[in-house]
Amino acid sequence: MILTWDIIRRTIEVLWIINIAFAVWTVFRSRRSVVATWAWMLVLTVLPGIGFILYLFFGRQLSHDEIFAIQEEQKKVQRHYLAEQRNMLKEHDLLPEKERLPRVRMLSELNLNNDDAILTFDNQVKVFTSGPELFDQMILDIKNAKKSISLEFYTFYSDQLGKRVLKALEAAAANGAKVRVIYDTSGSRGTKPAFFDHLRELGGEAQPFISTSKKHWFTTPRLNYHLHRKLVIIDHHIGYIGGFNIGDQYVNKSPKFGHWRDTHLRVIGQSPILMEVRFAMDWNTSIRRTNLPKFELKELKSFRVNRKDINDSKNVAMQIVSSGPDNQHYGIRRGYQGIIAGAKKYIYIQTPYLIPEESILEALIIAANSGIDVRIMIPCMPDHPFVYRATEYYAKYLVAHNVKVYKYNDGFIHAKTMVSGSNISSVGSANQDFRSYTLNFEVNSFNYNPALTQELKEIFEKDLDKCTLLTNEYFAKQSSWLKFKQYFSRLLSPIF
Repeated sequence: MILTWDIIRRTIEVLWIINIAFAVWTVFRSRRSVVATWAWMLVLTVLPGIGFILYLFFGRQLSHDEIFAIQEEQKKVQRHYLAEQRNMLKEHDLLPEKERLPRVRMLSELNLNNDDAILTFDNQVKVFTSGPELFDQMILDIKNAKKSISLEFYTFYSDQLGKRVLKALEAAAANGAKVRVIYDTSGSRGTKPAFFDHLRELGGEAQPFISTSKKHWFTTPRLNYHLHRKLVIIDHHIGYIGGFNIGDQYVNKSPKFGHWRDTHLRVIGQSPILMEVRFAMDWNTSIRRTNLPKFELKELKSFRVNRKDINDSKNVAMQIVSSGPDNQHYGIRRGYQGIIAGAKKYIYIQTPYLIPEESILEALIIAANSGIDVRIMIPCMPDHPFVYRATEYYAKYLVAHNVKVYKYNDGFIHAKTMVSGSNISSVGSANQDFRSYTLNFEVNSFNYNPALTQELKEIFEKDLDKCTLLTNEYFAKQSSWLKFKQYFSRLLSPIF
């Protein structure tokens, strides 16, 4: 009997050593952040067997083939379209004297050099914070399209709103507009490819994004690396960018969430052309193994800038910045860091998920302890319980270090905005979390205009009327079980 138990013990020890060896080989052979690497090591060693199943679904990175395809499409555009526009515009020399603030100069240069984000000037912007109003306008613009519609969303549900948008796309295709749709299959759960069949019959095209387009998902079970962008470009000069997705919950029809508070921009002018450049790269990589036609570079419009565009105070100077796991540029995260580092008076942030990377976490604390008014607004309820507990952990940590964190009580806040100073703001799809920084494909606008900045600042301040300021006492009253869930969620937040 003793011999039997000794054999069992030795067998377990050998299996444990083998498990650790496989864990080390599995995690360290892929390039990822140090934090994510050790988080996966914790999962794989503490949960032998189960940890590898979790890694199979959540930890596997994009294949070299997929990364190569994305990078090749980007290189084509960079070599031709972006290089031509950059040489023609010399945008970093075109900032007017009144816009030559050091902060604007440094941030626009950062985005240009880090992400080839060309600065455009002729942009008229309308801010939407209401889903019904946004989609009424968007559907009207789609119905009035004459030439083309390029649309990509993380979520395109086949519910009432999804059917409304699809019907408008079908009408535009029937009238001769070139309609292309990209969607993320994971974010659009329940939406089957057949949902778009009639659009295809009318000459439109719809395709899942490259990282989620496998017909047999169980052969490549990857639940990370999603298309999280939300873009619509109509007739090359009307663009939409922000946080709203296509689904009934985004127009206040979800019993769980109730009022949905988000932020989206409608842009008329030059920046929609650069939104379409982003779309073209995503489209061409997503359809490379299909018979669908590519988005030809000749379809992309060029633009010129004249002095009246630059000096007109009603025009918004804007850069379209994107990021994703296909490169190590971290365009949006570094843009956020640039805004925080250059702040002089205040930083207002709205985000549904607050799980900041260490450099942003420290930058926020340094700003707050330097006398800058740092305010962050988060939801009062979870849409993902695990993520929300991690959000609570970081909210507690930031509050303890003099950052003001507010809980929005009027439904669910999903806006992804950052506002600072007299004329700097960012609106887009990227949250303040590891997923948006490194795992998802995101896109944001970085805006330089006093009127737009003031409008977004006033929207934030109006939302404060529906918020609760979180305090150290608030977190101290939480139960030990809740605190444990927050600590545990924080440990695994870099990988889920």
